[in-house]
Amino acid sequence: MKTILIANPKGGSGKTTLSVNIAGFLANQGLRVAILDLDRQKSASLWVAVRPDDLPEIVTLDSSEGEDCLNDYLVIDSPAGLRGKNLVHALKLAHKIIVPVSPSLFDLNASRDFLQILAEEKQVRAGRCQIGVVGMRMNARTRAASLLEDFLTESALPILAYLRETQVYVNAASEGKSLFDLPVYQAVRELGQWDFLLNWLEKGDET
Repeated sequence: MKTILIANPKGGSGKTTLSVNIAGFLANQGLRVAILDLDRQKSASLWVAVRPDDLPEIVTLDSSEGEDCLNDYLVIDSPAGLRGKNLVHALKLAHKIIVPVSPSLFDLNASRDFLQILAEEKQVRAGRCQIGVVGMRMNARTRAASLLEDFLTESALPILAYLRETQVYVNAASEGKSLFDLPVYQAVRELGQWDFLLNWLEKGDET
């Protein structure tokens, strides 16, 4: 089972939005997907609970009745303030780590410290998992995107996507859906922003 950890110590950075949409993409590829919802608000779990039965199945880790080894992917929606032993444990599970970053000075500062902590962890230093960054609620070719690119210059981490702020995510989530469950015409612009991120995820299956 491959594990994707969505992590940023700052609340409101977009972790759940990324988690449910990544899970939705994988499920639509015919893969067996579970979500481990560690966030106190349990938004990802609520999303799974209202997901229509006619869509590709996604389970929460606690609802898969001990058969977690049968899942192809585990997506971890981590809590704000993930650090210490909890972070170390999550890293031991992770094959890929995605860090969502919002376009504000506070988010960039919190993310800088977190990325430094990640770089110092043994699991990451040993090359056992890969890290990528997603710009949340921002468009490419904007000042916010330029700030993020400058911010990541020294780290050499890839920017996997710039995901603009739009009601498409909100409306889909309220129905237990991801972008990848919608008719293409309803989310064509948003889907295009995911191309590089999805290619990065799928590269892990080739190794």
